[in-house]
Amino acid sequence: PEQLIQISEGEHVALTTAAWECLQTSRGTIDTILKEERVVYGINTGFGNFSTVVISPDNLDRLQLNLIRSHAAGVGDPITVPQTRMLLALRINVLAKGFSGIRPETVRKMVAILNAGCVPLVPQQGTLGASGDLAPLSHLALGLLGEGKMWNPLKQEYDDAKKVLEEHSLEPIDLKAKEGLALINGTQLITSLGVEALIRAEEILDVACIVAAMSVEVLRAFDTPFDPLLQAARPHVGQARIAARVFSLIHEEDGARSELNRNITDTHQTNGGPFSLRCIPQVHGIVYDTLRFVRRVLTTELNSATDNPMVFSGSKDTCSGGNFHAEYPAKVLDYLAIASHEIAQLSERRIDRLLNADLSGLPPFLV
Repeated sequence: PEQLIQISEGEHVALTTAAWECLQTSRGTIDTILKEERVVYGINTGFGNFSTVVISPDNLDRLQLNLIRSHAAGVGDPITVPQTRMLLALRINVLAKGFSGIRPETVRKMVAILNAGCVPLVPQQGTLGASGDLAPLSHLALGLLGEGKMWNPLKQEYDDAKKVLEEHSLEPIDLKAKEGLALINGTQLITSLGVEALIRAEEILDVACIVAAMSVEVLRAFDTPFDPLLQAARPHVGQARIAARVFSLIHEEDGARSELNRNITDTHQTNGGPFSLRCIPQVHGIVYDTLRFVRRVLTTELNSATDNPMVFSGSKDTCSGGNFHAEYPAKVLDYLAIASHEIAQLSERRIDRLLNADLSGLPPFLV
């Protein structure tokens, strides 16, 4: 995920020699299928209800172009340029796996366009969500074709894609058999936005732990809820990590409480304090574990081939399935939303205790 964020901020991308070889081999399988005049879905047939309609060789290129144009039907404001950079980088990564049958020269042009900072305009609305990002990816492909709008990094604005490419001495892609389909089947938008949300959530959790520790200090709460022995009796990874983090923040290096609370003798928190303080390890802990799970799933998704049909060069054949379905990132992002809410909910309870003089022991009307 961190590498993707770096790309969103302007870092260049490059493919390995092995990746270029995979692309070449994969395309060779497509060429063989066409040469042998075998009828294969997505290569020389229509799509959806027209999957049984065989397309003549002289219409194959036109079919791929029409596929992009017909599906570029998104609406609303565009996603941000950094988000679009992530989207394009992820699509390149999918193609580089060698399961899509796209020509190396097409991917080479995509890499050049990304590294030049020119990215197509992709509307926020239009994705099918967990059923795939057809519309957003079609808008991405449309700009790469030199149609629609594209971000001009020199002028810091969107302009006609063809004009932007010309100004930067870049070549638009052109589509051959299977290539249009290879560009739009997948989960790259939801995964890109998911990575962005994950990194933010991880940063927020870290800040929330610091703020929670400050609340423990100001409210002169006991440190027993963060004792390592307590966490060992319920050995969840997240609970132990959060407890150790807060414990370290409210203690000096020698293990003594901070100077502010070194001699706590008068407190009404004889039971360890309110839930919003003593349950920080448990609540923040499950958030930590949830974010770890989200990260693991998204990392796998980042490096997965999500095209359909898939090209398997070893058997010199294709296989249709459902790798384009985004249920994995969709579900973990639901978990991410729930976890983020828990951080906010516990924080709100601590704010209430800090501002309520009847509970805090602090002067009233603090803001």
